[in-house]
Amino acid sequence: MGVLGYRVNPATTEQITAIEAIAASLKLTIHPGYVERPGGYAEPFTRFKSERAGAVLVLTDSVLGAERTRIVQTPTRHRLPVFFDFRAGAEAGGLVSYGIDHLDLYRQTARFVDRILKGAKPADLPIEQPTKFELVINLKTAKALGLTIAPAVLFRADQIIE
Repeated sequence: MGVLGYRVNPATTEQITAIEAIAASLKLTIHPGYVERPGGYAEPFTRFKSERAGAVLVLTDSVLGAERTRIVQTPTRHRLPVFFDFRAGAEAGGLVSYGIDHLDLYRQTARFVDRILKGAKPADLPIEQPTKFELVINLKTAKALGLTIAPAVLFRADQIIE
Protein backbone atom coordinates (compact mmCIF):
# COMPACT_ATOMS: atom_id res chain seq x y z
CA MET A 1 0.00 0.00 0.00
CA GLY A 2 1.27 3.44 -0.87
CA VAL A 3 1.07 6.11 1.81
CA LEU A 4 1.11 9.70 0.56
CA GLY A 5 2.37 12.39 2.92
CA TYR A 6 3.48 15.99 2.67
CA ARG A 7 7.17 16.01 3.56
CA VAL A 8 7.28 19.37 5.38
CA ASN A 9 4.48 18.39 7.77
CA PRO A 10 6.19 17.21 10.98
CA ALA A 11 3.30 14.82 11.70
CA THR A 12 3.91 12.89 8.47
CA THR A 13 6.86 10.91 9.87
CA GLU A 14 4.90 9.98 13.00
CA GLN A 15 1.87 8.91 10.96
CA ILE A 16 3.95 6.75 8.62
CA THR A 17 5.78 5.14 11.57
CA ALA A 18 2.44 4.25 13.19
CA ILE A 19 1.05 2.88 9.91
CA GLU A 20 4.17 0.78 9.33
CA ALA A 21 3.84 -0.79 12.80
CA ILE A 22 0.20 -1.71 12.18
CA ALA A 23 0.95 -2.89 8.63
CA ALA A 24 3.72 -5.18 9.86
CA SER A 25 1.27 -6.95 12.17
CA LEU A 26 -1.06 -7.44 9.18
CA LYS A 27 1.81 -8.54 6.90
CA LEU A 28 1.25 -5.58 4.57
CA THR A 29 4.05 -3.77 2.80
CA ILE A 30 3.98 0.01 3.03
CA HIS A 31 5.52 2.25 0.38
CA PRO A 32 5.84 5.80 1.76
CA GLY A 33 5.69 8.52 -0.85
CA TYR A 34 6.31 12.17 -0.17
CA VAL A 35 4.99 15.28 -1.83
CA GLU A 36 7.69 17.94 -1.78
CA ARG A 37 5.47 20.82 -2.92
CA PRO A 38 1.80 21.37 -3.78
CA GLY A 39 1.04 19.75 -7.12
CA GLY A 40 3.97 17.31 -6.93
CA TYR A 41 1.90 14.11 -7.07
CA ALA A 42 3.04 12.45 -10.29
CA GLU A 43 6.36 11.17 -8.92
CA PRO A 44 5.02 9.40 -5.80
CA PHE A 45 2.14 7.82 -7.75
CA THR A 46 4.48 6.62 -10.50
CA ARG A 47 6.63 5.06 -7.77
CA PHE A 48 3.59 3.49 -6.07
CA LYS A 49 2.62 1.88 -9.36
CA SER A 50 6.15 0.60 -10.06
CA GLU A 51 6.30 -0.84 -6.52
CA ARG A 52 3.01 -2.61 -7.24
CA ALA A 53 1.02 -0.86 -4.54
CA GLY A 54 -2.60 -1.96 -4.65
CA ALA A 55 -3.98 1.25 -3.13
CA VAL A 56 -2.91 4.61 -1.69
CA LEU A 57 -3.74 6.12 1.69
CA VAL A 58 -3.56 9.93 1.81
CA LEU A 59 -2.38 11.16 5.20
CA THR A 60 -4.07 13.97 7.08
CA ASP A 61 -2.58 17.28 5.98
CA SER A 62 -4.07 20.66 5.11
CA VAL A 63 -2.15 20.93 1.81
CA LEU A 64 -3.11 17.43 0.70
CA GLY A 65 -6.69 18.04 1.81
CA ALA A 66 -6.91 21.28 -0.13
CA GLU A 67 -5.58 19.56 -3.25
CA ARG A 68 -7.68 16.40 -2.98
CA THR A 69 -9.19 16.86 -6.46
CA ARG A 70 -5.73 17.04 -8.05
CA ILE A 71 -4.60 14.08 -5.98
CA VAL A 72 -7.44 11.81 -7.13
CA GLN A 73 -6.89 12.78 -10.78
CA THR A 74 -3.30 11.51 -10.61
CA PRO A 75 -4.02 7.94 -9.46
CA THR A 76 -6.94 7.60 -11.86
CA ARG A 77 -4.36 7.69 -14.62
CA HIS A 78 -2.41 5.00 -12.73
CA ARG A 79 -5.61 3.08 -11.84
CA LEU A 80 -4.90 3.11 -8.11
CA PRO A 81 -7.72 3.42 -5.57
CA VAL A 82 -7.18 6.25 -3.10
CA PHE A 83 -8.37 6.31 0.52
CA PHE A 84 -8.84 9.41 2.66
CA ASP A 85 -9.76 9.99 6.29
CA PHE A 86 -12.25 12.75 5.53
CA ARG A 87 -15.51 12.80 3.56
CA ALA A 88 -14.38 15.46 1.09
CA GLY A 89 -11.73 13.07 -0.25
CA ALA A 90 -14.35 10.54 -1.37
CA GLU A 91 -16.58 13.34 -2.65
CA ALA A 92 -13.67 14.58 -4.79
CA GLY A 93 -13.22 11.14 -6.39
CA GLY A 94 -11.32 9.04 -3.86
CA LEU A 95 -12.62 5.49 -3.56
CA VAL A 96 -13.27 5.47 0.19
CA SER A 97 -13.08 7.77 3.16
CA TYR A 98 -13.34 6.73 6.78
CA GLY A 99 -12.88 9.18 9.58
CA ILE A 100 -14.34 11.64 12.01
CA ASP A 101 -17.72 13.13 11.18
CA HIS A 102 -16.56 16.75 11.15
CA LEU A 103 -20.07 18.21 11.43
CA ASP A 104 -20.59 16.23 14.63
CA LEU A 105 -17.22 17.45 15.88
CA TYR A 106 -18.25 21.06 15.23
CA ARG A 107 -21.47 20.47 17.19
CA GLN A 108 -19.40 19.04 20.04
CA THR A 109 -17.19 22.16 19.95
CA ALA A 110 -20.26 24.41 20.02
CA ARG A 111 -21.48 22.65 23.17
CA PHE A 112 -18.15 23.43 24.85
CA VAL A 113 -18.29 27.06 23.76
CA ASP A 114 -21.85 27.30 25.09
CA ARG A 115 -20.79 25.91 28.47
CA ILE A 116 -17.86 28.34 28.69
CA LEU A 117 -20.06 31.30 27.75
CA LYS A 118 -22.44 30.24 30.52
CA GLY A 119 -19.63 30.40 33.06
CA ALA A 120 -17.95 26.98 33.05
CA LYS A 121 -14.20 27.07 33.56
CA PRO A 122 -12.38 25.54 30.57
CA ALA A 123 -10.04 23.65 32.93
CA ASP A 124 -13.07 21.94 34.50
CA LEU A 125 -14.43 20.64 31.20
CA PRO A 126 -13.70 17.01 30.34
CA ILE A 127 -11.48 16.04 27.45
CA GLU A 128 -13.63 14.28 24.87
CA GLN A 129 -12.76 12.16 21.88
CA PRO A 130 -14.78 12.22 18.67
CA THR A 131 -17.55 9.64 18.92
CA LYS A 132 -19.04 9.62 15.44
CA PHE A 133 -17.16 8.29 12.43
CA GLU A 134 -18.37 7.94 8.87
CA LEU A 135 -17.64 5.62 5.97
CA VAL A 136 -18.17 7.09 2.49
CA ILE A 137 -17.80 4.96 -0.64
CA ASN A 138 -17.59 6.42 -4.13
CA LEU A 139 -19.14 3.88 -6.51
CA LYS A 140 -18.43 6.13 -9.53
CA THR A 141 -14.73 5.80 -8.75
CA ALA A 142 -15.05 2.05 -8.13
CA LYS A 143 -16.68 1.63 -11.55
CA ALA A 144 -14.01 3.76 -13.26
CA LEU A 145 -11.32 1.57 -11.66
CA GLY A 146 -13.14 -1.66 -12.52
CA LEU A 147 -13.63 -2.55 -8.84
CA THR A 148 -16.58 -4.21 -7.15
CA ILE A 149 -17.37 -3.29 -3.56
CA ALA A 150 -18.73 -6.15 -1.46
CA PRO A 151 -22.39 -5.76 -0.48
CA ALA A 152 -21.48 -6.14 3.21
CA VAL A 153 -19.18 -3.11 2.94
CA LEU A 154 -21.80 -1.08 1.08
CA PHE A 155 -24.32 -1.95 3.79
CA ARG A 156 -22.02 -0.46 6.45
CA ALA A 157 -21.45 2.78 4.53
CA ASP A 158 -22.90 6.02 5.87
CA GLN A 159 -22.99 7.43 2.34
CA ILE A 160 -22.64 5.93 -1.11
CA ILE A 161 -21.76 8.25 -3.98
CA GLU A 162 -23.27 6.96 -7.22
